Amino acid sequence: MKSKIEKPYVLRVAELIYFKIIEIKNKNPELNNINAFEIFMTSKDYEFISSGEFHDKWFKELEKNNFIDNITGKKITNETLKLLEVQKNSMIKLLMKIPKLYYTKSHFPLEISQRAFDHLWRVCESYEMWCKETKQENLIKLDILN
Repeated sequence: MKSKIEKPYVLRVAELIYFKIIEIKNKNPELNNINAFEIFMTSKDYEFISSGEFHDKWFKELEKNNFIDNITGKKITNETLKLLEVQKNSMIKLLMKIPKLYYTKSHFPLEISQRAFDHLWRVCESYEMWCKETKQENLIKLDILN
């Protein structure tokens, strides 16, 4: 019997982003990864994550459950909570977006939007690296690492 591989808690938001981008590509098969990421950056899911609301909602749920995660059934340590707080703050900072200024007149992304794009890309790369390290290549759909 195959044992279940537990994801590190810091990959929870990465997995959400990754699968939302896959969903965009499935609905629009003609899109490449870059276009799918750009569409994701205009979504309500992006706003949910970049505003810190994803983590806030999760933290409230954990607090209500005495810091026992509802997916793993395990208590989350203070060290992990601090790491998740750092992750939340970096998401807020790096995914900051000024909607009306996303592109310059020349259609090149502004630095702030490029920084957000790059961060999302790295987050998805991290998810794929974890999939490879845990021999779960079947979860890799965007194939960012290649």
